[in-house]
Amino acid sequence: MSALRVNELSFAYGAREALRQVSFALQPGRFAALLGPNGAGKSTLIALLTRLYDLQQGEIRIGSHSLRQSPRPALRQMGVVFQQSTLDLDLSVEQNLRYHAALHGLARRDVDQRVEQELARQDLTERRRERVRELNGGHRRRVEIARALLHQPRLLLLDEASVGLDPASRLALNQHVRSLCRDQGISVLWTTHLLDEVHSDDDLLILHQGRLVARGQAHQVSAEHGGGLDRAFTQLTAAAGSLR
Repeated sequence: MSALRVNELSFAYGAREALRQVSFALQPGRFAALLGPNGAGKSTLIALLTRLYDLQQGEIRIGSHSLRQSPRPALRQMGVVFQQSTLDLDLSVEQNLRYHAALHGLARRDVDQRVEQELARQDLTERRRERVRELNGGHRRRVEIARALLHQPRLLLLDEASVGLDPASRLALNQHVRSLCRDQGISVLWTTHLLDEVHSDDDLLILHQGRLVARGQAHQVSAEHGGGLDRAFTQLTAAAGSLR
């Protein structure tokens, strides 16, 4: 069963189409990179996946659940790290996690164990009592990942999660998220406009002007367009026509 399946998804802001007939599937334990220039429709897609926007046309299934027909069980299978941080900077790392657990309605008997588990998994145990504002950008992102995984989802969405980080922190975050796929079997959808965050064996989706112009493993997409990913990306985003 796919961790995520999107079928014939379209969305418009009035007369302007932002997505047109987008379809793809994400398999369990895989790292999928959603690549596209600014304005390609990535943020609209994430907003639909997280129900910030209501579906207009098409279907989204998370695991065995339809997001349209069974939104609550569908969303329970998913954790999200948005581009803009929503952590409380004046609370400690642990307080942020416990506050989120309370909002999720997690049983009190489970919270202690899950907080300890995620602090350890994100290598944050020694920082648990530090206020979030005292952390660097990379560690703040780890807190957000820990928070997103507290309810034990099988799918993790990260929307431009590396924006604003220095190169070393970007690399460390990217490697860390990949370890979650490898070691924990979590499926990841990582949206980015940065080519160096994509590995050759990643599942790759390239979105441009609301259309999915390529999908497959990154090395296959590159080979089909004469070489490296940069060449393929340039060709695909230059060749795709306007939605209008």
